[in-house]
Amino acid sequence: MNSQIIMLVMILGVFYFFMIRPQVKRQKEAKKLRESLKPGDKVVTIGGIHGKILEVADSTVLISSEGSKIRVEKSAVSSSTEDRLMA
Repeated sequence: MNSQIIMLVMILGVFYFFMIRPQVKRQKEAKKLRESLKPGDKVVTIGGIHGKILEVADSTVLISSEGSKIRVEKSAVSSSTEDRLMA
């Protein structure tokens, strides 16, 4: 009986350290990125659109891409190209 409880605790520990913890860390990093967006930043959206931020509103950003302007939700910004250059 005790060995079964120990195995269950070990399995839960493995799930936490290899699945739950990394996901929470990625979510925190994405939130931090979206909160730090400012005009002039170069970003990539989840749809693959590369552009430069022109304006930041409460929940949206205006992106300039190849001469066109697109307003997208902040949650649609997946990464900053400056972050990729530093890595």
